[in-house]
Amino acid sequence: LRAPMPGVILRVLVAPGVCVSRGQDLAVLEAMKMENIIRAPQDATVAEVLVRPGQHVSHGTALLRLEAATP
Repeated sequence: LRAPMPGVILRVLVAPGVCVSRGQDLAVLEAMKMENIIRAPQDATVAEVLVRPGQHVSHGTALLRLEAATP
C-alpha cells in the first residue's frame, strides 16, 4: 500500500500479523493540514509496517505490505 500524496504519518493503526477487512482504517496521513485516512483496499493480513508516526513520506512511498486473505 502506497502513500497517495506527500505528507507526514500521524498514526499507524495496525501491526504485522493483524487481519484487516476491506475499508478498515490502517494509518493516518497529514497532508496540507488535512488528515487523510489510509484504508485497506481488500481483506488482507498486514505482513509488514514500513513507516512510523512522524515520518515524512513522498507520493508513492510504500506504507504497508499486505498479503491477500485466503478464502
